[in-house]
Amino acid sequence: MLITSHLFEAYLKCHTKCFLRSLGETTTENCYSDWVQDQQASYRSEEIKRLTQGAAQYQCVTGPIDRDNVQSAKWRFAIETTVRAQNLESTIHAVARVTSEVQDKLELFIPIRFVFTNKLDKDAKLLLAFDAFVLSKLLGREVGLGKIIHGDDRTTLNVKTGALVSEVRGLTEKIGDLLSSNSPPELILNRHCPQCEFQNQCRQKAIEKDDISLLSSITETERQGHRSKGIFTVTQLSYTFRPRRVPKRAKNPATPHHFALQALAIRENTVYIHGTPRLPKSETQVYLDIEGLPDDESYYLIGALVVSEGKEIFHSFWADHESQEPDIFSQFVEAVCQWADSRILHFGRYETVALKRMKARLPPGSVVNLTLFLQKWPKI
Repeated sequence: MLITSHLFEAYLKCHTKCFLRSLGETTTENCYSDWVQDQQASYRSEEIKRLTQGAAQYQCVTGPIDRDNVQSAKWRFAIETTVRAQNLESTIHAVARVTSEVQDKLELFIPIRFVFTNKLDKDAKLLLAFDAFVLSKLLGREVGLGKIIHGDDRTTLNVKTGALVSEVRGLTEKIGDLLSSNSPPELILNRHCPQCEFQNQCRQKAIEKDDISLLSSITETERQGHRSKGIFTVTQLSYTFRPRRVPKRAKNPATPHHFALQALAIRENTVYIHGTPRLPKSETQVYLDIEGLPDDESYYLIGALVVSEGKEIFHSFWADHESQEPDIFSQFVEAVCQWADSRILHFGRYETVALKRMKARLPPGSVVNLTLFLQKWPKI
């Protein structure tokens, strides 16, 4: 079975995705997945043009390379090239050939990957290491260095691919075992599902099985722990919940997330409140929501619903560019600080982190208002 970079990438995200891709299963529409692919293709195309700018036409080759043409004395860049060795095949974005000025010293072949995101995860490095691994098998010698060019600033990251060889080899062996099997791997929903073209069909199967991975944020360790006790479904887990009394002497009682309680809420279609939240009384409540882009840690929208004396006032502050972020936060703080007796309500930690991060970028007057604003945060 041929292991391609397309399958290798899928395996890093989900074993089921890799298996379905190998079978050529029909995909369902996923707008986010399509957008990511379009962004990646556009970024790769632009960066290839920039990389080869100034190089003569004969110095750039496209298409597959093999042992015969890889030693050609003319080319400097191999673009969108397919490299195949044994049962491995990789479509490499670019390969740079560096000729050494030292006599009798081997030339360097450096695989290059282009990634449009500003932040990189380990998967990007492993994909580059897979490119280098296949290329090394073709050349018959180690390819120990690769490059990733990524983000808006075209940051270049040098990766020592030789250090990842053992991990890549182990992954390819596991992929080989998976593809040679007649039965699909165990279906497990994970965080990659919203970005996957097989999301709908996998989720439907999980619902039919009442699989425990339907519980969002449950980790693999916790899932395996329940399986070892014979608990495989959400319904089974729901019957294990037992409410526990909080010790009277506990000054700061913990409020852990119980997956069994979440399963019970799903089974009974009921919303359960953990503990007894105590919200401070105030004449005005400000319901806050901040939206941003995690990739570059920027914020583009602040929404605030102010409820006072039975009346609702909605504010929205937009930033079209990162330079406008301090302005919208200053406008937001100025708008809500006019309410003397007010409390801010929100979901999760995202809003508090955003405000504390932006505090250093605000003008002095807004910093004072923001400090007073943060003091109104309810301690639940």
